[in-house]
Amino acid sequence: MTLLVQASMSLSTRSTLLLPKRLLTLHSFSCKMSSDSPPLTHSLALPSQLAAEPVQIVAAPNVSSSQFRMAIDSSLFKQWLKNMESETGILRDGSLYLKRVLIQGVDMFGKRIGFLKFEADVIDKETGKKVPGIVFARGPAVAVLILLESVGKSYAVLTEQVRVPVGRIILELPAGMLDDDKGDFLGTAIREVEEETGISLKQEDMVDLTAFLDQSTGCRMFPSPGGCDEELSLYLYRGQVDKEIIEQLQGKETGIREHGELIKVRVLPYEKLWRMTADAKVLTAVALYEMAKREGLLPPLKT
Repeated sequence: MTLLVQASMSLSTRSTLLLPKRLLTLHSFSCKMSSDSPPLTHSLALPSQLAAEPVQIVAAPNVSSSQFRMAIDSSLFKQWLKNMESETGILRDGSLYLKRVLIQGVDMFGKRIGFLKFEADVIDKETGKKVPGIVFARGPAVAVLILLESVGKSYAVLTEQVRVPVGRIILELPAGMLDDDKGDFLGTAIREVEEETGISLKQEDMVDLTAFLDQSTGCRMFPSPGGCDEELSLYLYRGQVDKEIIEQLQGKETGIREHGELIKVRVLPYEKLWRMTADAKVLTAVALYEMAKREGLLPPLKT
């Protein structure tokens, strides 16, 4: 298999990846603006709670009226509501109900919402107590485990990035958020790999590791479900390259500098990978890869 390593390359990533997914029905909801201000408020009626009072959506004092409207109309908020009422959602059996949502913060990525922070008052009907419900919404993302065979040895391609939230430089998989709500997970994965490593991959060579999960999981991985809605699709690429390619990749500086990305490519022997980073994406991808390999679920390596 030929592996292309270059600064950039035009890729065609418009084809759709067909994966076995549990179909979820997106319910419509009514939304009404209050004339009283401050605070800014909306009310909405969820199909699962038609017998209850409408859910009150409230803006924190620091959230402007335009941010408030954008938050409620955003794919992040709508997907969260969809998840709540899905077949495996927490509102499904009626033991819990959503009473109030406080929109606390909105971070814009250009003209779209990148991050949304809110607090949801979800009440246990039996006890009347609130269930912890502080939410950092950032939506779906992808990551890719790249394994390169060279001279009888397997190597993993990682990125070394500055991660301000943890105050450390982290070795991790090439990864990125979806830019919109169209759900092009595979196309996003291929694009992120090229931007962060310079490696150009083909769709037909990618394996969705999270597709091996049970259908009840939604075939995605949640890195931090106690506080964040992020759901990851983890992909695998395996290829064979000359030793010179490994040497060219090691220490290569990549990323989009105007976006603040300070990235270096690091290549590690695969056998040492699980001990060399604390990145949850890496560790989960390794576990899925090893289990899928053990059960014979992986396609043969192309030569």
